[in-house]
Amino acid sequence: MKLSSHKTKIVCTIGPASNSPAMLESMIKHGMNVARLNFSHGDFAEHQENIRNIRRAAAKLERSVSIIVDLPGVKMRIGKLKSEALVLKKSDRLTLTTKNIIGTVARISVSYKQLPKSVSEGSIIYLNDGFIQLKAEKISGTDILCRVIIGGALRSHKGLNLPGAKLFVNPITPRDLELVKFALKEGVNTFGLSFVEKAEDIIKVREFAKKKGKLVYLVAKIERKEAVENFDEILKVADAIMIARGDLGIEVPIEDVPGIQKRLIRQANLAGVPVITATQMLGSMTQNVRPTRAEVTDVANAILDGTDAVMLSEETAIGDYPVETIQMMAKIAEANEFMYDNGPSEEIRKAVRNQAATGELSITDVISLNVVGAAKKLKARCILTQTSSGSTARHISRFKPRCWTLSFSADAGIREFLNFSYGVHPFLVKKKSDEHPEVLLKVLRDLHLAGKGDTVIITERRLSERHGETDSMGIVTLQGN
Repeated sequence: MKLSSHKTKIVCTIGPASNSPAMLESMIKHGMNVARLNFSHGDFAEHQENIRNIRRAAAKLERSVSIIVDLPGVKMRIGKLKSEALVLKKSDRLTLTTKNIIGTVARISVSYKQLPKSVSEGSIIYLNDGFIQLKAEKISGTDILCRVIIGGALRSHKGLNLPGAKLFVNPITPRDLELVKFALKEGVNTFGLSFVEKAEDIIKVREFAKKKGKLVYLVAKIERKEAVENFDEILKVADAIMIARGDLGIEVPIEDVPGIQKRLIRQANLAGVPVITATQMLGSMTQNVRPTRAEVTDVANAILDGTDAVMLSEETAIGDYPVETIQMMAKIAEANEFMYDNGPSEEIRKAVRNQAATGELSITDVISLNVVGAAKKLKARCILTQTSSGSTARHISRFKPRCWTLSFSADAGIREFLNFSYGVHPFLVKKKSDEHPEVLLKVLRDLHLAGKGDTVIITERRLSERHGETDSMGIVTLQGN
């Protein structure tokens, strides 16, 4: 068995360009760790087919590939347009209406029925990821008369943003819960929650799944100003974080996004919570076989900031070069991960050590800190973790060790979710007894992942009375078989 040359995980959005069995197999071979299904588009039959094709491809290649269902949330969109693309010109007048009509250059429908209550005269309304800007001049019943400030081409169902406006909506919609129910029946247990604003939004979905008898992993997408302001509370209840820079770059001043990205990644790293950086990472590769220099730098900087995963959207969903884009992402990761030793990961180590002075360290913090220190000093071949929750592996992952963390679990859900964590390669074992250190070392040898003379760090639970709590580490130098 050969492990990947890069440890940053790659999340790929599945769409028309990538949903065939042959393409899915190729994407998995070249580095896709997580397949993202955007439930804003398609029907149940299409989603079911995609889920099954992804699983078949992964099983055929004997790879662990996770699936995340991205819920639509309360994404505000324009309606269907009469022609594609419709061109709005600067200084033109345009009426937005909550009535269900076919849009023209003079009048366009919107999905958000409370729009007249959320805007006032002088409000700026953004369309199509902020590339088109309108200024509200008059509100009358269901209509808002606007003047085009910045024009451009507009297509059906593009997004609408109202930075700073009060929205009369619940981020988690009945439709979202209906989609969760469907996905759970298909065996998917990881969900991206769009437009969350507070911890209660995440708890709502978790409680819904709990009533169905299901344990879920919830990824909070940070794309609203309120989510940034409430990030500390969101981080406590979310299983992972996605920095969704598209809508975020409209909801907050775009020049603030890089600083927000760095701060949120650091906080997530410190908490041992996986973090995904998303939106337009290699956008030009949707139509070109090579990315821009700025895009390569953007991906590299996200990795150096400490992100666990990087995400591709249109690049793999509708792009001309899905596999080439994944290959490029993998090359960028491999070329930049070696700089972790003296970068943000060292800052995280210092921050965790400093917590000892205030008595805030948990047993998992102590174990993970010492495991990574030993692995670095002894140039360990790999780290082995036995896990019933994935917590130890995630806490080790935040320090970005140079060697791989091989995590073994008898729980398929835990195994899948560990695909979101940097440098963690998850294995599924048949029963708990298979997690015994001697068994794991034999697996290591049989798969040719380590051999005679290699040093291996092992974490396990020996004496702790708490179920699943890792309380010890061991160091083994492998001898002959």
